Order: sequence, then structure tokens, then C-alpha cells
Amino acid sequence: MKSPQAPLMNASLAPDKAVATDAHKRLVLKRHLASLSRWLHIYLSMASFVILLFFAVTGLTLNHAERFSAQPRITQLKGKLELNWVKAEDAAVDKLAIVEHLRQTYGIKGALSDFRLDEAQASVSFKGPGYAADAFINRETGEYEVTETRNGFVAIINDLHKGRDTGSAWFWLIDVSAGLMTLVSLTGLVLLWFVKRRRLSGLVLAGVCGVACYLIYVLLIP
Repeated sequence: MKSPQAPLMNASLAPDKAVATDAHKRLVLKRHLASLSRWLHIYLSMASFVILLFFAVTGLTLNHAERFSAQPRITQLKGKLELNWVKAEDAAVDKLAIVEHLRQTYGIKGALSDFRLDEAQASVSFKGPGYAADAFINRETGEYEVTETRNGFVAIINDLHKGRDTGSAWFWLIDVSAGLMTLVSLTGLVLLWFVKRRRLSGLVLAGVCGVACYLIYVLLIP
């Protein structure tokens, strides 16, 4: 004969088995999360290493601009345009022909940033990282003067750091770089959380650094 206690014993073991299953699922989930964080951290770090190095170096050159800056190289250029390009009514001025003439004749680079017209003069400006070119055109004679300014390598990388006069492609690259470095930081924090021996000291150090930055900003920056 079966013991009448057997069903009661099986019923009491069922909740324990469910608890063990849930604990196992949580453990597996934690392991997957730690593994994924480690994988992301390693490969995102490698992908963003050059970007991080670039922004670290240019952070120094920006912070000590007076030490790294060089004298700009300024070039004065002169020439003459077709009169029908500039002597017409404002709406009929051939802006494209003027811009392309300046680019092809003098190798002017940078994006067109401004094109202004008044009764006597037209002015055209080009801007790029560490670079500027300004043309002033006499609308009566078609004669013009161009001032081209090149500020050197450090000025170029500083402008790239700030995204100044860099165009939409570099604008998006800065956003992607910021996203990569954010993910590297977050995955690093997740990994730290799973290292129990280092968790408390790591989080305390991160908190101390954050508080120190805040205090410097509040107390020392006028």
C-alpha cells in the first residue's frame, strides 16, 4: 500500500523546485548580461580607441591654445571676373559661376558660408577647419581681392574637436563617437557591478570623481 504521506511530501517539494528554477534563470540571465557587456566593452573600446585618443589630444591643445597656436599664413590674391556675372540685377548674379571660378583658379577649399550683395560690391566667404577665404568683388569692374587664411595643423584639429565649419558628415561622426564612448562607459559600469570584489571600491571611486568635478565647478569656476 502507498503511504498517505507521499502526496503531501510531493506538494511540499513543488514550491522549492519552482524557487530553484527561478534562481537558475536569474543566474543564467546575469551570466548572459555579463558576457554581453564584456563583449560590447572590448569591441566598442577597440572601435572607439582612435576616436577617444583624438578627442583626448585635442582637449589638451584646446585647453592650452596659446601654447600650441601658430601664426596664421595669410595670402592675398587678385583677379577679375566676367562682368555679366556680377553687374546684373541681384537676382541674376551668377553665384555658382563666381564660386566655381574662385575654387578652380586658386584652389580655395572649405564650404561656402556666406554670399552677400550690395549695390557696389559682392562678398563671398568660405570656411573650413582652420581655414577661411574671403573675396570682395567690385560689381562695376569685376575686379576682386581674396584673402586666404590658413591657421595650421593644430587649429584644424581644434576645429574638428569643436565641430566648427566641418559640415554635416563630421557632425554625425561626432554624434556617433559620443554614442560609442557612452556605451563603453556604461558597459564598463555593468562589468564592474558583476565583479563583487571591486564593485564597492569602483563605485565609490566613480562617485568621488563625480562629486569632485561638481565641487570644482561650483567652488572654483567664477
